[in-house]
Amino acid sequence: MVDLRAFKLFTAFAVVATSVFAQNHSSEQSEAQITDPNQECTTYSYPTVAQNIANFPTIWQPATLLASDSAGQALWSKIASGVPNIPPKGQLNGSTINVTYDSVNDPDCWWTIHQCTTPKLTGLPSDVASIPEPKSMGYAFDDGPNCTHNAFYNYLSSQNQKATMFYIGSNVLDWPLEAQRALADGHEICAHTWSHRYMTAFASQDAFAELWYSVKAIKLVTGVTPTCWRPPYGDVDDRIRYIANAMGLQTIIWKFDSNDWRVGTNNITAADVDADYGLFISNLTAGTFNGVGGIMLTHELNNFTMQEAVNWYPQLKSAFSHMVPIGVALNKTQPYVETNYSLPTFQQYISGQITAVGNASTTTPGASQSPSPSSATSNKKSSAVTIRVSSSGTWWTLLSAGMLLSGLLL
Repeated sequence: MVDLRAFKLFTAFAVVATSVFAQNHSSEQSEAQITDPNQECTTYSYPTVAQNIANFPTIWQPATLLASDSAGQALWSKIASGVPNIPPKGQLNGSTINVTYDSVNDPDCWWTIHQCTTPKLTGLPSDVASIPEPKSMGYAFDDGPNCTHNAFYNYLSSQNQKATMFYIGSNVLDWPLEAQRALADGHEICAHTWSHRYMTAFASQDAFAELWYSVKAIKLVTGVTPTCWRPPYGDVDDRIRYIANAMGLQTIIWKFDSNDWRVGTNNITAADVDADYGLFISNLTAGTFNGVGGIMLTHELNNFTMQEAVNWYPQLKSAFSHMVPIGVALNKTQPYVETNYSLPTFQQYISGQITAVGNASTTTPGASQSPSPSSATSNKKSSAVTIRVSSSGTWWTLLSAGMLLSGLLL
């Protein structure tokens, strides 16, 4: 297994030796240097967010469209009349008790029932559940930004690996500098709703608000407006697809689930997750991805999910011909509404041009504003993370970095 502790130690020594960035929450660059998970998850106030927080629903609460939100109200008024007459299903927590639905014919293409990805409603595009490139993997992570993802993102950077990050709007406002790092590192950012509830349970205007405010939060913090989204738990039907499509959001699902997010519930263990990762690779070996590539559901949720991603990365890299962000696999060179930032094509990416074109600093509003420490707390989905794995290379990395530091100080 790969030792992320070595990356933390090396980064710590390098920062002290070069004195380029401070380890604090003053900017995206300085926040990315923090290696102590407790410091990473210390709450802070970011001016851009603090000045605009009244323009959003309460963080982590189901979204409703604010009466004062003229832009949101105007867009909803354009969309509302076309929303199909499909009633909400179940509860926001996923309960489907007392739900009556024709599960045999699945008239609404309700993914939760039969993993339907081809809408029954005319005019809606199919969900992205696979990628068009054979023997390749659409690499992505849900539920970020996690407040302690630095070790994980450092690892991805060390492997020259980009991914698609599905960010929750409430997390973005809780951890804005962490969200900015995804753009700075060249990852693709998509929306993952405002409060991470089951989308088909929302009334239509509230479902719109869940998408609207997640996209709005990402735009406020990073300067870019996503054109893709993923429904939490995969819970989507043609009513929700219609709303998302009308907002310019492409629906992205998956066909394989690592179940990393389930560990500790319903008797799901780490061994079960390892088995699911292994099954994904076995499907490749069996020829499942000879025609189209695969997408597996994985998460930037907590220590375990990120460590699993690191543990399995070498095997995935060895097995699949290519691992790319989903937008790259789709040759979606303009991933955002803004035109000053673009992704490489699939061919460019696999040829070595993995860096997105565009200056992240010019698209990040408030990047030069220094956040101030805050004692404010909120109900955060991300939990504190410390990624540690043992490896024989740890002490050599520590010794080498220590010698470098000592030499520079002498």
